[in-house]
Amino acid sequence: MLLGLRIENFALIDRLELVFGPGLNVLTGETGAGKSIILDAIDAALGGKVTSRSIRTGAIRAVVEATFKLTAELTDWLAEQEIDLLDEISLVCSREMSTSQGVLRSSRSRINGVVVNRQQIEQLRSRLVEITAQGQTVQIGQPARQRHCLDSFGGSPLLQQRREVFAAFTACSEALSHLENRRQSEQMRLQKLDLLEFQLKELSTANLQDPDESEHLEQERQRLSHVVELQKQSYQVYQALYQNDGEADAAADILGQAEAVLIDMVNYDVQLQPILDMVSAALSQVEEAGRQINAYGEDLEADPQRLETVEQRIRDLKQICRKYGPSLAEAIAYSQRVQSELEELQGGGQSIEVLEQVYQQRKAILEKACASLSQLRRTAADELEARLVSELKPLAMEKVKFQVETTSCPPTSYGADKIVFMFSPNPGEPLHPMTETASGGEMSRFLLALKACFSQVDSVGTLIFDEIDVGVSGRVAVAIAQKLHQLSQHHQVLCVTHQPLVAAMADRHFRVDKEVIEEESAVPSHDISNTQNSDVRTVVRVSALDNHLTRSEELAQLAGGEFGTEAIAFAESLLAQAASHRQMQPLPISKPKPLPDSGSHTETAIDKTLNNP
Repeated sequence: MLLGLRIENFALIDRLELVFGPGLNVLTGETGAGKSIILDAIDAALGGKVTSRSIRTGAIRAVVEATFKLTAELTDWLAEQEIDLLDEISLVCSREMSTSQGVLRSSRSRINGVVVNRQQIEQLRSRLVEITAQGQTVQIGQPARQRHCLDSFGGSPLLQQRREVFAAFTACSEALSHLENRRQSEQMRLQKLDLLEFQLKELSTANLQDPDESEHLEQERQRLSHVVELQKQSYQVYQALYQNDGEADAAADILGQAEAVLIDMVNYDVQLQPILDMVSAALSQVEEAGRQINAYGEDLEADPQRLETVEQRIRDLKQICRKYGPSLAEAIAYSQRVQSELEELQGGGQSIEVLEQVYQQRKAILEKACASLSQLRRTAADELEARLVSELKPLAMEKVKFQVETTSCPPTSYGADKIVFMFSPNPGEPLHPMTETASGGEMSRFLLALKACFSQVDSVGTLIFDEIDVGVSGRVAVAIAQKLHQLSQHHQVLCVTHQPLVAAMADRHFRVDKEVIEEESAVPSHDISNTQNSDVRTVVRVSALDNHLTRSEELAQLAGGEFGTEAIAFAESLLAQAASHRQMQPLPISKPKPLPDSGSHTETAIDKTLNNP
């Protein structure tokens, strides 16, 4: 239930505080007085669309704050969202908007002072209020909306079955998608399989194992290609190091001579021992190098056949690298990938026959779930037809005929039924789709009757009606007023109306007016002594009509625009009739509690937002 509403700088409202009560709350006023602004403010507080025009001209920031009565369900939801309670009785939804140079710069929604995202505020909105406006008469004619109404009326068993249908449809769609993809890709799969088999055969034949094989083969090719030169050069090195056939001494001979001299010198000066050691070591290394180079030269042998084999292998590896490389290591990695992909294509996936079998199984499950849903819908349709007709009859539609037509259609995520509301308001006229035969007034009454059908099962605390009684008068208006009062026994009802018959039935009555005021505002001026200028502004004011006289005057104004004796008498008769009706259908109306005083969480939230940008 909506306890109160605080508004700052929203549209034509500078500052406004409203306290609502249980039962039927009515807003009245002249056309264009700003009644819809109040509803727009509630909508904004609950995440509705706002623009820069939502902020009062001249202001840079606006705040709307709606306080609702806390229930066990709302407490559980807040706990799920990890949002702390402010107290044990109230929940606060607020919306802060700011503008700069005529452009909406920011818009933040808060629940109990905690910033929330759009999804969270929409979830909470569905638990708090339901707004019915004139535009919904178009929506109720849409098949999807009619199906939703029927399913909601069917209650938990039907909604649970619809969830099962949704799951079955999702599973069936996935199976069909896999089957169709497999069918469409079968030719491509076979083509790719041939290609991979060819590539794998070529790579397997190449026997790729060592990523450095190309470098090793190149080194071997160089050696085999220069055997004669290497033999000649190794002999030259051997002579220079170990045994020279010419007149010059070899390096080993020279080092031997130096070693002999150093041995004699060490006998006289032991400080030369390290030098002797180095020369001796050098002599040993030179002799060893000479022996090894000699053995290398003797082992060298020309092998043209091996050279041809090495060169062919080098050519083969280059060809492989050009196709699968560019490096040999990358070609080896590609070979491994081809092997894995080939195995997957050959046996890793399901066959078309298996996929077809899975699809048929899931299709059968879907059809069975849809059949169960259709049966539940037919049962709900029978009950809705009877209930709705009974609710429409008191609304001056005694001869109305209504039928929920269900026809089969291909299965969807919502089942296999096409739902159409068939309607005939006049005797002797056949049933037609509602959008083709119902007038605006009839559609309004249909909406109201539909809400009455849901009133005892709907958990939403506040129902808001924006001129639901438009286009009706007389006996029909009385019936609508009584129906609204009936709804208010199960929900808080907030209604914008121009009907005195409806307003008279209210448990709490508000009058909305526009008022022209003078407002001081700073403007640029060449006169330093006068920097203030008086602006004429229009603001919306709301008055709670708490006494019999003010309500009688307002009802007289609605009835005929006059305050004469006859008009007042007529208004008082309306109030008397409304009181009599309420006594016949009593509703315990407690006096609404005022919103928290200054310093409480509600006022502080607004004041802090406005005063501390």
